[in-house]
Parts: sequence; C-alpha cells; structure tokens
Amino acid sequence: MSLPILQQRVEKFTHEIDIYPVSCEALANGRTDLEWLDAVLAGGAKIVQLRDKYCGDLELYKKALVFREKTSKAGALFIINNRVDIALAAKADGIHLGNSDLPAQEARRIAPDMIIGVSANTMEQASSAHERGASYFNIGPIYPTKTKKGLSSFLGAKKIQEFSSHSPLPFTVMGGIKLEHIQELTACGAQRIAVVTALTQAKDICSETKKWTSKIQSYCQKQR
Repeated sequence: MSLPILQQRVEKFTHEIDIYPVSCEALANGRTDLEWLDAVLAGGAKIVQLRDKYCGDLELYKKALVFREKTSKAGALFIINNRVDIALAAKADGIHLGNSDLPAQEARRIAPDMIIGVSANTMEQASSAHERGASYFNIGPIYPTKTKKGLSSFLGAKKIQEFSSHSPLPFTVMGGIKLEHIQELTACGAQRIAVVTALTQAKDICSETKKWTSKIQSYCQKQR
C-alpha cells in the first residue's frame, strides 16, 4: 500500500535532503531564477524553494509552473515561499511560511497534503511548530546575512541543538552560511542546510551545488 501524499513528501524531506537551495533572482548576478533552477537541479539538489517577493501574481504562477515541471522531472521537492495560493495552483510539494505570513495552522487547513515549513527565530517558535501543523522548521538566522534587512541579532550554531531538542520535527538551518561553516553546523546536528547567495552568486552554480552536497553528506556521515 502506498503512503499518503503528505507522508511520502515528508519521508523524502527527512531522509534525502542535504542542500536546500532558495532562489533570489535579485542576488543572482544577472541570472534568472530558471537558469538558477536548471543549475541546482543539475548539481543534484533534491529540493528547491522559489522565493520571489517582487513579481506579480501571474508572473509568479507561470514561473511556478515551470519550476513544478522541472522539479518533477528531476525527482526533487518543490517548495514555494509564502504564497499558499500559488503553491496550490501550481501543485507544489509545499510552502515555507515566515512569522508574518499566514499562520501554519490555517495553511494546514487549506493545504492538508503539503509540506509546511515555518521559520523559527526563537525557542518558542521551534517548540510550537509541530502543534501549529508544520512539517519542518527552519532555525535562523545562524550567521549575519544580507538577504534579510533589519536584522541585528543572529543565533549562532550552538543554538541548533537547543532548538532542535524541543521539537520532534526535522529542521533546516539558514542565514549567512558559507562552505566553511558546514563542519560546525553538522557537528551541532544540522543535516539540511538552506542557502541563498552561496549558490545564487556562485560562478558555477551546478559545480557549487555538487560541492555543498558532497561536503554535507561527508560531514553528516562522520557524525553518525
């Protein structure tokens, strides 16, 4: 008997994800989101998040349809940032919600089969993620980052164990992460590392994706 759709998606997220690329066309050195997508998928990414705060609804929907087609062919999970309506319309695998977005419990009510990720900047947000209907939570920002404006405090890698110990859910980490941070992050329990500029601004996005995947897998194996 096949597993329910949500369970299939969560199983894949839990057991197959290492690098978690998040798009940002504005920080991609002139390359489009679709060029970025082709490159990260060619580099072996098993999940991608479409994050676009600037284009209109129709443009975002059309972009999401292309993302859905390409991720399906690659066997990768497709997450959309913030927009539950676009995620449903494009048949994405999930959505990621920030703390000022639609509450996770409401998203779960209207999208019961979707992976729902939530941002956790505090211990309370991490510990309540499961009861709010989330499938995973993201711990961050870990280090200083340029992708979020107005931030003045950063959690640091040592908070990973503290946050993760208060929830049964799988988690990602994000925020200012560079290749040299992987060893420290995996030593603190991180297995899924979300990045924006580390890949969007890479000279060769495909090769850089392969490099991140290899290093995450290698360091995670050493922690077992």
